[in-house]
Amino acid sequence: MSASGGTKAIVAALAANLAIAVAKFVAFLFSGSSSMLAESVHSLADSGNQGLLLVGGKKAQREATPQHPFGYGRERYIYAFLVSIVLFSVGGMFAIYEGYEKIHDPHEIEAWYWPVGVLVFAIIAESFSFRTAIKESNQVRGGLSWKEFVRRAKAPELPGVLLEDLGALVGLILALAGVSLALATGNGVWDGIGTLCIGVLLILIAIVLAAETKSLLLGEAAGVDEVKKIEGAVVDGTTVTRLIHMRTLHLGPEELLVAAKIAVRHDDTAGDVANAINAAEERIRAAVPIARVIYLEPDVYSEAAAAGGADPKKTPGGAGH
Repeated sequence: MSASGGTKAIVAALAANLAIAVAKFVAFLFSGSSSMLAESVHSLADSGNQGLLLVGGKKAQREATPQHPFGYGRERYIYAFLVSIVLFSVGGMFAIYEGYEKIHDPHEIEAWYWPVGVLVFAIIAESFSFRTAIKESNQVRGGLSWKEFVRRAKAPELPGVLLEDLGALVGLILALAGVSLALATGNGVWDGIGTLCIGVLLILIAIVLAAETKSLLLGEAAGVDEVKKIEGAVVDGTTVTRLIHMRTLHLGPEELLVAAKIAVRHDDTAGDVANAINAAEERIRAAVPIARVIYLEPDVYSEAAAAGGADPKKTPGGAGH
């Protein structure tokens, strides 16, 4: 994922959420609708989340240091995980609390045109933000379905903004439904039920975000396509005759570590092996530009060891000596 694409989607969402948060809070002051209060807090939480993603992206650009030799790329994962916590606590739990209070102590919505008007405005604004996130995501998701894109994306910004915008749109529809039913029936309980539904929705989205970001924090391997490209680039058939085994790890969304044991000919000189490793590293970087940290260990492949049951992809030493 391009960093510029993710930043564009974040800025669009931030601008929309700040404007919407102000409008929703004004509507709450005039109408007393709990759905509007929950939605205003939701928009404030989303604005804070987009701010966290921007901060994480900025911090991740720092150069590597002796204490952090692989750089700060994972800062983006840490801040994305914080986003899920904020969405769960500030957004979801507050909405559930407010909905519970409104159901137990319902009151009529005043100045109905404020919440209805603001919700319609918010749906339009969020739709533009959601459209931007979809447009930027389509440029990088390729043939993946939306579910696969959210699960496989190594950069957390676009999936996070997509889920937030989707949750915001669905939440606005729930809020509009709750306010409309409360106005139609004269029973403020419907407003509280709408608020509860918003809270449950936000918590579900936060759980999905937390689960996916946790996986990134733990360390994920390169994607299937990238692994195939690397495997194809390592072997040249002349000096590097086989890939014995390989491990990959994302140090950040746009930085990949590759560690592999490669087979070279038994009669190659040290100079031949060194040149073979350097050439293999160049081929890997040409095939997968984000493979910036590469460690290749030369070995001599043994057919006997392989025939004896050694699995080059699972055993520490592969089928080499």
